[in-house]
Amino acid sequence: MRPDTSEALEQVMARGGGLDTLLRDLTDRAVGEMPGAAACSITVSRSDRLLTLAGSGTLIGGLDQRQYENGSGPCVDAAETREEQYAPDLAEETRWPQYTAYALSTGVRCVLALPLDVEGEAGAALNLYGTVPGALGADRAPARDLAARVGGAVDTALRVERERSSAADIRLALLSRSVIDQAVGIVMARERLDAEAAMRRLVRASQDRNVKLRDLCARLVARAAGRAPSGGGQ
Repeated sequence: MRPDTSEALEQVMARGGGLDTLLRDLTDRAVGEMPGAAACSITVSRSDRLLTLAGSGTLIGGLDQRQYENGSGPCVDAAETREEQYAPDLAEETRWPQYTAYALSTGVRCVLALPLDVEGEAGAALNLYGTVPGALGADRAPARDLAARVGGAVDTALRVERERSSAADIRLALLSRSVIDQAVGIVMARERLDAEAAMRRLVRASQDRNVKLRDLCARLVARAAGRAPSGGGQ
């Protein structure tokens, strides 16, 4: 990965690329770049729980999830303490007994988990898995450099995701406001009411029918325009 990974990621996402696909590609490239790494994943704390944001195609199912379930493991500790965690040989590791037994059963012998600096998240980590004892510890400087770049890319991806979500919420709010205003105008004309009374009439109708105000107004506007209602219950 080049130093401009974050910029490239932002450009691709702005053109409509999916977050999952882009970060999966990022972990695949990390495996190719890091000597001794057989698999890679990205852990992020969201809504007070840890989850795997992306994993390389070589990642064995459960390597991260077992840690989240047990509340312990190298990637859990790296994300929560923001300190680097390295297990050179899981066959001799004593810190995470439940997790260690599972990881060894999958063929994993060493793990390196590095904390990621991701804005707006309680904790995050880059997890590298090796199948040979000591494969990830000879020189950890490249892994730390990789973690810094991955952290920047993840930060960018999550920011773009948040901006997209916010924009969608704004568009929905504006559309809802427009439909409601149109419905108020229709009721004002039909019932010879002022705007405040017309709004109260619509709110009362939505409550009586157990229908969202936006949906009720959309149906009213559609009927007034001679169109079939597009959705929403009565």
